[in-house]
Amino acid sequence: MPPYQMNDNNTTKRSKSSLLCEKSDSGFMPEPESGIVNEKILLLVFEFIKWDLPTLCTIGQVCRKLRAVSQRVLWRELCINRAPTIIGALMHGSHNSQFGGGWHSLGKLLFYCCGCQPTPNIQIQDPKPGHIVKAVRFSKTSGQSFLIKSCREDLLYVNDPCEHAIKGGEDDLGLFRGVFRGFFRSKTRACLINRQVKLEERVRCPYCGARVWSMASAKMVPKSAVVRLGSHKDGLDYFVCINGHLYGACWLVRLSSDGDDDPHDDHDFGQGSARYSTRTS
Repeated sequence: MPPYQMNDNNTTKRSKSSLLCEKSDSGFMPEPESGIVNEKILLLVFEFIKWDLPTLCTIGQVCRKLRAVSQRVLWRELCINRAPTIIGALMHGSHNSQFGGGWHSLGKLLFYCCGCQPTPNIQIQDPKPGHIVKAVRFSKTSGQSFLIKSCREDLLYVNDPCEHAIKGGEDDLGLFRGVFRGFFRSKTRACLINRQVKLEERVRCPYCGARVWSMASAKMVPKSAVVRLGSHKDGLDYFVCINGHLYGACWLVRLSSDGDDDPHDDHDFGQGSARYSTRTS
C-alpha cells in the first residue's frame, strides 16, 4: 500500500493535532492559519527535517486542513528542494507552472516506486509492492529513448529502473517511471489521439488516478527503449496517463558479476538492490 493511503479498517484515537485543525462552534479553536496549520511554521519544520517524505505523507492524514496545505504548498516545496534540476526544466522558467494531477502527484512519482501488477508482457505470480526511494536519478537522455522518432521534440524525463529480484526467475524485474513537460501540447499525446488509441478500461495511473494509454498497444515502444533498459524485445510494458505520467516494467537481462562494480561509481543506494542518484541530465 502506498504511504499516502490510509487503511480504512484501522481505527485510531483522535490526536491533539487533529483536534487543533477542526472548527469549533464555541470559537475557542485557533484560526485556520494559526498554530499547526500555519504555512510558514510548517515550511520551517520541513526545512529542518530536510523534507522527509514519510513525514509529509503522514501529516496529510491528520486532518483535511493539513492535507490541503500539504498538497498546495508542502509537496511543491519538496519537489523544488529535493529535485531542483528536473523541476526547473519542467517549469521552463515559469514560477506559476501547473502540473497535471497536482504537485503531490508529481512528488509521489519522483520519490515513490509504484510496484508492479501483471501485464500482457510482464507475467509475474506475485505483484510487487511499491516503496519510497531514498534518492532519484531522472534523465532526459533516457527519456528520448522512450519516444518514437516523430515525437523526439518532446521533453520526457525517465528514471533508472528500480531492480527487483524475482524468486526462481532468470531475469530481474525493472520498474521505471517518468514525466513529460507540457504533455497536453506534446507530440506524443497528439500521436496517440491521431492513431485513435483507446484508453485502458481497468488501468489507472498509480500517481494521479487518471486513465492511461498502453504504449505497447499503441505500438509506440521504440527499439531504443529496449536497448536503453537492457531488456528483451517482448519483455517491456509501459503506460502514459492523460496527465503525462509514465510508468512501466521490463525484464532486465542479468549481467555478469565481473566488472559490475565501478570503484568510481558515485550513485547513491536506495532500498533493496536498486541504485539511485540525485543527478539529472
